[in-house]
Amino acid sequence: MSSCSGGRGPQKLFAGGVAKDNEKGLSLFEFDNKGKLKLIAEADAGPNPSYFCFFKRHDLIYALDEVMKFKGARGGAITTLKYDPESGTIERKNEIRVPHGGPCHISISADSLFLFVANYSSGSVAIVKLDENGIPERVTDSILYVTEPPIVSHPHMISQDPAGRHVYLTDLGRDRILIFDFDKDNGKLIPVENGIIKVPEGSGPRHFIFNRDGSKLYLINEKSSKIIVFHVSTDGLLVPVQTLSTLKSSFTKKNACAAIFIGKNNDFLYASNRGENSIAVFEIEDNGLLKLAGHSSSGGDWPRSFVLDPSGKFLLSANQRSNTISVFKINQKTGIPEGPIGQAAMKAPAFLEFWK
Repeated sequence: MSSCSGGRGPQKLFAGGVAKDNEKGLSLFEFDNKGKLKLIAEADAGPNPSYFCFFKRHDLIYALDEVMKFKGARGGAITTLKYDPESGTIERKNEIRVPHGGPCHISISADSLFLFVANYSSGSVAIVKLDENGIPERVTDSILYVTEPPIVSHPHMISQDPAGRHVYLTDLGRDRILIFDFDKDNGKLIPVENGIIKVPEGSGPRHFIFNRDGSKLYLINEKSSKIIVFHVSTDGLLVPVQTLSTLKSSFTKKNACAAIFIGKNNDFLYASNRGENSIAVFEIEDNGLLKLAGHSSSGGDWPRSFVLDPSGKFLLSANQRSNTISVFKINQKTGIPEGPIGQAAMKAPAFLEFWK
């Protein structure tokens, strides 16, 4: 899994975006302690590497190729790349097709033996086994959900809780969260009893994040522009305890929420609004509930993703439609991003992650 460690010199930021075959859709930037971005490398990570995750122990990057057909066959793909932190080189190591196609989210299991993939466009999920060197070797499970109108499944995120006890899946199309046990011996998802958690119709559950101890799950809803806070019970089931809007009360136009993250000290939660083009900031109270702290601009158009740097002092927003990555300095007292203080150009950036 991605791990956090202090680094000397500039931090390394990876950014994935829209790319056709043989285009270089994965970019590597240096990010210094003054908030300046400098492009230092680009890599071919396959078509549309819009999301990725790391396996730091093996210096690997797993890039999702968000397509419906890969090399002539129906399906998406995972492109594995090897990153050398010393030389800065990025080498393509492996490709594996993922059934059904249209992948949009990938995460690595708590034991670093499997990859979990959510396929938005095809309404499916897949599990991929890693070999002893971290290279994807085979698909061990694939589930195809409802794909016929009027209520079509659109899985958007799949990940384990911090302790690795359960697997959680958002289904944006059917307004629900699915909860699974995971059979590590066979690489299979096993639905838990009463493990379908419905959210209000029209919510569009997209991404989620747990607090540090795993007692709360924060869900961002793309269609309703709301965050739902859930209490996580001892058996992994979810109980809703709070719902808040991510928008300013004066905003009345169309909006689609995207990303959600928690600050370094677990004291603020951040959420991006595509349409209002803002970052909403919430204070996390001692009981895990949220209180609106304020909003800042995203520094561009359509913030599909953003990331906080390892120091917790900066927020970087990937503005997909304006082809920019905007840099903000976070006010350490209020939690509000201030700026932008800098910007870098990139074609349709879709996801950002620091090599921590």
